[in-house]
Amino acid sequence: MTALFGDIIFGPVRSRRLGISLGVNLLPVVSKLCNFNCIYCECGWNSAFPASRSFNSRSEVRQLLGERLHEMAAAGECPDVITFAGNGEPTTHPDFEAIIDDTITLRDEICPSAKVSVLSNATMISRPEVFRALNRVDNNILKLDSVFDDTVRILNDPASPAFSVASVIEGMRKFEGRLIVQTMFLRGEYAGHKIDNTTEKEVSAWLSALAEVRPEKVMIYTIDRDTPAENLQKIPADELQAIAARVEAFGIPVSVSV
Repeated sequence: MTALFGDIIFGPVRSRRLGISLGVNLLPVVSKLCNFNCIYCECGWNSAFPASRSFNSRSEVRQLLGERLHEMAAAGECPDVITFAGNGEPTTHPDFEAIIDDTITLRDEICPSAKVSVLSNATMISRPEVFRALNRVDNNILKLDSVFDDTVRILNDPASPAFSVASVIEGMRKFEGRLIVQTMFLRGEYAGHKIDNTTEKEVSAWLSALAEVRPEKVMIYTIDRDTPAENLQKIPADELQAIAARVEAFGIPVSVSV
């Protein structure tokens, strides 16, 4: 069963990709708020949560994060990473840049060894304030599940009719390597469409985009939790490792999570 994150500050949890992670949810705690509607999202469909659409305030995020970091530091249990994730796309928050600045300040004062990470679908990176903020964090993790618009329309269902993968890739290039690309691989069927982003056509085009963007790292993973769409299949570890080897051939480090 899919589920929302019920708190502004959640965890810490052991992340498959980041270690001991203290989560920060800038989105409503009783409603998903995202400009993607991914068929694999652990938070469910956007339409399933028609209630509150208000962002959590900058002041409340700062207060609660500071309190939790102080608690963890006092117990000698600072997190490996402070991760912006939660019930939707964090970079849509109108105070995103200021919240990142607050977080870096708190991190430096209380748990200086912790990294700051943002999990983003990359839809907002053309906004100067979002671009600046993501350049300040330790792990700027941007989604790229396919380089084909038709595949993304099924897999991620972006809200904007103007969305194009080409514009996302162009935005990624502007980070000049200061980003991590994260890709969900899966196959199955949804709404009468076959979906498989592990085909040679998909992987070859995706590799070409990586060669163009030159990220500092690539994270590839597959389904681990319940998904809102049925008939989706996890990709076996050996197939993911084979894809990873092709990325490593470019000299780009890869982590694989199954």
